[in-house]
Amino acid sequence: MKIAIGNDHAGVDYKNAIAAFLKTKNIEVLNFGTDTPESVDYPDFGHAVARALEEGKADLGIVICGSGNGIAMTANKHPHVRCAVCWTKELSALARAHNDANVLSIPARFTAIEQAVEIANAFLITPFEGGRHERRVKKI
Repeated sequence: MKIAIGNDHAGVDYKNAIAAFLKTKNIEVLNFGTDTPESVDYPDFGHAVARALEEGKADLGIVICGSGNGIAMTANKHPHVRCAVCWTKELSALARAHNDANVLSIPARFTAIEQAVEIANAFLITPFEGGRHERRVKKI
């Protein structure tokens, strides 16, 4: 499995912690985010993650910015991207199970790093339930 990760300056430490966790699970990480705390524009990184999914270079994506909203809005501009902002592992699991989300957005300023790792793990281990949810996802 390959995961594309993109982040702005608010998400550097979060990305590093999530990437380290993913590597312990033998998951390949494609880094599309900044590696410094200097101010950058989150759309640059949201678009890069979405393109990686569109081009088949990644199976799923994780994006991180201060609120999680701006980078999610950016990713969701791409066809076939379903990016969900999640600040708990329960929301993350539901985004996968019910909405077949393929990009997770984490709000760095509203979660702890340890919590963000748990949110990412829940996203990755939860399968899409299909069934009644599938027809709803098709309407998105």
